[in-house]
Amino acid sequence: MSNAMSKAKGFKKSKAGTYLSIGTTAFGALSVVKQVKTARSEGDSLRLVDAVVTAAGIATGIALLLRELKRLGDDDVLLG
Repeated sequence: MSNAMSKAKGFKKSKAGTYLSIGTTAFGALSVVKQVKTARSEGDSLRLVDAVVTAAGIATGIALLLRELKRLGDDDVLLG
């Protein structure tokens, strides 16, 4: 079990794991777009604010993942 856990943690810190995380995070943006459309059509300003805050969180998450991806790329250059 310990070996499986270390493999999972290693994947999370790999380029493939980072790409998967970016994709998963970006997929969440689809629900935010739907939430914005619903909030606008219903005139629900509180739901619209929630969607904007959620979108900011998604953008920040993707930015952090891209930074991690760049760091992983820099490490590969040093190792090669």
